[in-house]
Amino acid sequence: MPYIAAKTNPPVLSSRALNRATLERQLLLHRDPMGVREAVGHLLGLQAQNPRPPYHQLHARLEGFRPAALSELMESRELVRIVTLRSTIHTHTADDALTLRPLVQAARERELNIFRAGLVGVDLDRLAVISRELVEESPRTMKELRETLLGHWPDADPQALAVAARCRLPLVQVTPRGLWGRSGQVALTTAEHWLGRPSEPVPAPDATVLRYLAAFGPASVRDMQAWAGLTRLREAFERLRPRLLTFRDENGVELFDLPDAPRPDPDTPAPPRFLPEFDNVLLGHADRTRLIPPAYKGRNGKGNQTYGSLLVDGFLAAVWRLENAGDTAVVRVQPLGRLSGAEREEITGEAVRMLSVMTEATAYGVRFAPFIDFG
Repeated sequence: MPYIAAKTNPPVLSSRALNRATLERQLLLHRDPMGVREAVGHLLGLQAQNPRPPYHQLHARLEGFRPAALSELMESRELVRIVTLRSTIHTHTADDALTLRPLVQAARERELNIFRAGLVGVDLDRLAVISRELVEESPRTMKELRETLLGHWPDADPQALAVAARCRLPLVQVTPRGLWGRSGQVALTTAEHWLGRPSEPVPAPDATVLRYLAAFGPASVRDMQAWAGLTRLREAFERLRPRLLTFRDENGVELFDLPDAPRPDPDTPAPPRFLPEFDNVLLGHADRTRLIPPAYKGRNGKGNQTYGSLLVDGFLAAVWRLENAGDTAVVRVQPLGRLSGAEREEITGEAVRMLSVMTEATAYGVRFAPFIDFG
């Protein structure tokens, strides 16, 4: 009788095991000595609706991080700010701006459908040509873009016209927008014009799946779809299945991972980390319980307003904000649960470290708001 191998069930990974694996790949278990450009590439970009969060994301992850190092790479056009994943602005390497944007273009087309009512009679191909000529002649603000396009289609909705240009074209925010310690309104040009080379053809998602797992895994198909704002990625995972390991989470969901990716012991210590609003590690999965306890779901933000998130022992434990008063910088921490004396001491040390790098203050403070038990 021929031998038939028994089918084995994939190993189950607890939330704590997933937490430690994700923190390790996100450079949050210990600060990494890698360079800024390498880190931005490894993380597949930094969510960047506002100028300052990318700097805080890197401070939480990199050894010896200097805000000027990120600014310098933006000024030299090795890093750019562009709408990509989940239709939000990200800081990407130049290479990723020219490849990830084509990969998520289908999602930008779906976004455009929301504004169709304001685009009746608008030739979108002609709109893209006009917009490209305009912004490549000189970087333009959204207001300037709207006004020009409205001259061609006076009956259209002005906001819909500008959104259509952003969806159809890979528009980057030119510096000084996003530079540390400097301000500047949003002015746009195309990625190709800013970087001096064409975008890549729409790539197969397979290589990005592998990079996503390296930075966010182990993860499910739905996790990556939530991170990217894409659908129909199951085929790519199935093509890659022979090269991947599979696991299950505690709810039975299938998870994929790279064979040689780190999966630390669940009891590995995790130091406190101050993450800014919209940190991708908190948004990179459909199931976020590996970082956000179910009882705290939605507690680090309301609507489109998200607060800074403080991880303690690897999980969301408090929200925070930075307050400046003269030469003194203060971190105000609002615990979501009870913090021990030892945890408060560790948090204070990490807060002072952050303030010494991320502010010009000469004096620092940490204020813990009273814990409120909401039951």
